[in-house]
Amino acid sequence: MPGSGSGLSVRRCLTFTTGLVECLCFAGAVFGWASLVFVLKEEGYFSSLCVNGTAVNGTHVLDCTEQDEQFSLIFTIASFMNNFLTLPNGFLFDRFGTTVTRLYGIFLYTIGTVMVAFSTSVLAILLFPALSLLAVGGILFLMTNMQVGNLFGSHRSTIITLYNGAFDSSSALFLVIKVRNIYTQKNQQDILMLSRAPMITTTSLFLLQLLHERGIALRSSFLFLSACSVIHLLRTFFLLPRKLIPYPLPDNYTYGITCGKSDNRIGEVAGNRDAQKVEEVPLNKDASAKQEKSFRDCLLSRFFMWHLLWLSVMQLRHYLFIGTLNPMLQRLTAGESSLVSQYTNAFAITQLCGVLCAPWNGLIMDRHKGKPRAEGESEQEVDLRATVLSLFLTALQCLLFSICASTPYLPLQYLTFVLQVLNRSFLYGGNAAFISVAFPSCHFGKLYGLVMALSAVFSLLQYPCFALVKVLDGDPLYVNIGLTLLSLLAFIHPLSVYLHCRSVSSQRVKNKAMTQSS
Repeated sequence: MPGSGSGLSVRRCLTFTTGLVECLCFAGAVFGWASLVFVLKEEGYFSSLCVNGTAVNGTHVLDCTEQDEQFSLIFTIASFMNNFLTLPNGFLFDRFGTTVTRLYGIFLYTIGTVMVAFSTSVLAILLFPALSLLAVGGILFLMTNMQVGNLFGSHRSTIITLYNGAFDSSSALFLVIKVRNIYTQKNQQDILMLSRAPMITTTSLFLLQLLHERGIALRSSFLFLSACSVIHLLRTFFLLPRKLIPYPLPDNYTYGITCGKSDNRIGEVAGNRDAQKVEEVPLNKDASAKQEKSFRDCLLSRFFMWHLLWLSVMQLRHYLFIGTLNPMLQRLTAGESSLVSQYTNAFAITQLCGVLCAPWNGLIMDRHKGKPRAEGESEQEVDLRATVLSLFLTALQCLLFSICASTPYLPLQYLTFVLQVLNRSFLYGGNAAFISVAFPSCHFGKLYGLVMALSAVFSLLQYPCFALVKVLDGDPLYVNIGLTLLSLLAFIHPLSVYLHCRSVSSQRVKNKAMTQSS
């Protein structure tokens, strides 16, 4: 044996812990853009786009609208790359495995941090490729970390949702920005817009902003982030496998490099051999079909179609809520800035709870682990049945959240904020967990990337919705009602999975009865 049982347990715990830190502090750093923008403005980036203007009262002011638009364009391009390149990144991950994918991601991430470090107000154009590289490198960190859940079979979905929840807690940047007393109405709108990104962290950029306030140069901070790539490399070789972590996990599965020998060549080969035996001798025909299912079969399955609709509808609802939150609060408070600030504070605080809410969904999906299965029942069938409650609760949360958001009663918005962060945490963690359960692990990267890319295309509907709100004099009530009715489509997915599980169970009982009678 390449390693003892206790040694493997310690290594797996280290893999989990360091993966969580990587997600919190590095993988989604690009979405801390709102914090970084104020630092860049102080450094004079794109300051030449500011022009002298005249206010309503006749006083001279500095109009930096074009500068703000330039910063917004940088973020828009980076977030676009983050969404749409998830698909080719998924193919890369499934085809070449963990080591190659992470080396590629580390390379992109390091080049991005170095470009930001050596950018100046004169070379501000470097921010365009730099932020895109950070976004693409970060999503590769996330993708390679989610498979860590396979190391902890009984807590698999809990870990997947925890990692996604960590990304989802990025909206804490609102409070950091407000502490700096830069809190205009326009800034509120820009900040709220940034929180639309589904899987994001900003911990590292929070720290950069705070360090900058204490006299630490922007270049020094980003060179430090570049140096941290050494840690990512060490983790890649010592705490992660060369290929993919299989599920179910073979008994003798080991990974990483130990004592000068690569367990990838010893233990992982043995583990993969055991995994092949599992595939060759499946528990039943359903398990065999799951292993043999091609990517095309997965893509055309009703599970994938309904899951895509489930994610897209609810994601659109969240995007519209964030985009119309500030004007909604302005209407409900009659423009009283102190009340708007109070409710925006409440919204920001609830976003901090995303990382705490997400694991609840995983616990719901893992609740059956360790319990005896019915005779002839496969583990995949049990896992799939456990997702029904998770999918239903996520859709129900979205419906309740949408109803509260559509109700023009100001105190009710506190409940809306709670439901919104709870639902968003369930949504993105549950998305990754369902794909890992319903489809073969060899297609996880491709399917995850495809569903995120297609849901991003669907979310473009937010822009005609915003235009419709403007036509309605800024009142989003009727648009909210329409989206509430649209969110009812999300209930089709859990119903479809439930009917499938009931059909499989009935067929199993029928086959058992026929076997006994013969």
